[in-house]
Amino acid sequence: MQSNLTIGDPLSLERIRSVLVRLEDTIIFGLIERAQFAHNPRIYQRGAFKELRDIGFAGSWLEWFLKETESFHAKARRYTSPDEYPFTTGLPEPVLPPLQFPKILFPNKINANPSILSFYVCSIVPRITRRATLCLAASKRIKGIVGDEEYEDDGNYGSTATIDVEVLQAISKRVHYGKFVSESKFLENPSAFIPHILQPNRQILEDLITKPEVERKLLIRLRAKAATYAQDLDLAPDKLSNELNGKGVNGNSAKIEVDGVVELYESYIIPLTKEVEVDYLLHRLDGLSEDDIHKLEIKNRTELAT
Repeated sequence: MQSNLTIGDPLSLERIRSVLVRLEDTIIFGLIERAQFAHNPRIYQRGAFKELRDIGFAGSWLEWFLKETESFHAKARRYTSPDEYPFTTGLPEPVLPPLQFPKILFPNKINANPSILSFYVCSIVPRITRRATLCLAASKRIKGIVGDEEYEDDGNYGSTATIDVEVLQAISKRVHYGKFVSESKFLENPSAFIPHILQPNRQILEDLITKPEVERKLLIRLRAKAATYAQDLDLAPDKLSNELNGKGVNGNSAKIEVDGVVELYESYIIPLTKEVEVDYLLHRLDGLSEDDIHKLEIKNRTELAT
């Protein structure tokens, strides 16, 4: 999902919210697509593919997919945009000249992608693919394949990694958009943040950016979206309404477990976004002189008084 940062005010909280809401759709649809395939753990194991070792790549199949995809995207200048963060290092330079973005974010090197990739592989994928993995095992048993060989691997390595890359990029964008939230709130009232940046206090900074009611509404909206998108829209209307519980008719026909999607946001995406927001604030005054910091405070007080 792209957002045009060259038009309008990219730090408007209304605009930021609209981007985050659209990213919810992107992430949910991506998770639904990934849930249709089995776990396929081999694609996440480094060195598991001889074909990659033979060409000198020691990472996993997914890491290779990320490298190849992001190399192309880098040439098309995707990562010159302040809201895009690659999972791969050492990417090629853009073929196109860079776009002229307005100065939006304070210079920083915060990148949460290593944590996102690890959590996605270790926690998200096994959970959302559980149903497809069990169905695969049942079909293998019918063919006489039993034991360890009946689970997890359906061989769709290209399809699953393609979806994985799309989901990872969407989650990354969503998490790193926390920088936009922090910058917007900081500029709105620098004097509220500056003392707790100079005398670092993560908890107070987190309290300043946390809006419990906004988070509550987000999770309600997310559950409603996930339950709706997980429905089989070919069902008869009376059966279709039963799908809204996220478990499907007779408990097994929904495309994804709704609770898993909500838990992903509640237990991981929201907390990690807050970490990025606080880390950004803690570096917001780096390199500024005392005079620069004083001007920020005075400017804020003057604006509040007018």
